[in-house]
Amino acid sequence: MSEFTPLRSVLYMPSSNAKALEKAKTLAIDAVIFDLEDAVAPDAKPSAREAAAAAVASGEYGRRTLTIRANGIGTEWHDADLEAAAQAGPDAVVVPKVNSAAEVAQLVDALERYGAPDHTKLWAMIETPVAILDALSIARSSERLTCFVMGTNDLVKELYAEHVPGRAPILPSLHTALLAARAAGIAILDGVYNDVKDVDGFLAECDQGRQMGFDGKTLIHPGQVEGANSAFAPSEQAVEDARGLIQAFEDGAGRGVVTYNGRMVENLHVESARRILDIHEAIEALQA
Repeated sequence: MSEFTPLRSVLYMPSSNAKALEKAKTLAIDAVIFDLEDAVAPDAKPSAREAAAAAVASGEYGRRTLTIRANGIGTEWHDADLEAAAQAGPDAVVVPKVNSAAEVAQLVDALERYGAPDHTKLWAMIETPVAILDALSIARSSERLTCFVMGTNDLVKELYAEHVPGRAPILPSLHTALLAARAAGIAILDGVYNDVKDVDGFLAECDQGRQMGFDGKTLIHPGQVEGANSAFAPSEQAVEDARGLIQAFEDGAGRGVVTYNGRMVENLHVESARRILDIHEAIEALQA
């Protein structure tokens, strides 16, 4: 991996709330989603759009990844959101309920038409049954598309499922989206955890998301940041083991079998170890 961008903690912030936008400058988050959709009342959307664009242009958020979530395709605010976001030039524009490769092409065309710079990518929210079933074609549809964002609340609703600990009703959908993202070489973020007072439940879901392979988690409250950052960062032990494994492999070059701490080491283990170090070094750089 040449350049790894940490996305452990990705916090939705209502762009209509000036206090929230100011607060985001002080939080140890990897990324901000300046929200124009669910968190913003209809009559506040025009001013929220201006506030999100100003926040992106301010240069006051350090090394955080900055994104703007537009209202969905077909809504009355969508076109104006895309135009404002493209001209503001955030790291990415997040679009809800992306259901097909054709919609990605439509979004990319609009961003380019509105003058989005090359660095402004597209993040697609995957939150409907049809999006899950077409996840691979969506993931591979454009080089500008660099991340899937799971919309687990909408997915549960669309499936007529229930929110339960362990998320068994939506695990097949989460795995399908993960498979598509990894096959296409893009990032993927886990959905939000709704009960901000249930710390143990949130941490358990962070651990589950990391174990499954997500890059990080979308958040709805500043109190969730520390838990997500910890869960999706390699532990000190994991970093130490990665360095030791790589060293053992390099020292054993040319030998038939290489072992580290009693385990056989192959190229695939070295690749995993290097990814751990890439993540660790990128996090260190973010905190510098």
